[in-house]
Amino acid sequence: MHGYDIKKNHKLDQDILYKIVTDLFGNCTVIDKKIHVIYGALNPLAVWIDNKKLMVESNMKKDVTSDVAIDTIKKYNKFLEYATGMTVLERVKKEKKKVEKNVE
Repeated sequence: MHGYDIKKNHKLDQDILYKIVTDLFGNCTVIDKKIHVIYGALNPLAVWIDNKKLMVESNMKKDVTSDVAIDTIKKYNKFLEYATGMTVLERVKKEKKKVEKNVE
């Protein structure tokens, strides 16, 4: 499980998160406020909002073709960008700052 910060002033609530998931991955189910979906190499992906963080729990299938793996990674990164309001580079930069603070 991983928690992602949400960009300041980026609006994300349960309804918006549900729309992002369905737009990118298709059909999903909601169980205890967690949105679950199976897509490509993701089996399953569960996402929810907790204390202004995007929480993500995922398992990856290992027996998929490289095309499926690449498509899954691209859509997963696009999902994180839409949900957090930050690009991959912005998320990496933010995570590095957190690690540097913890090391000091």
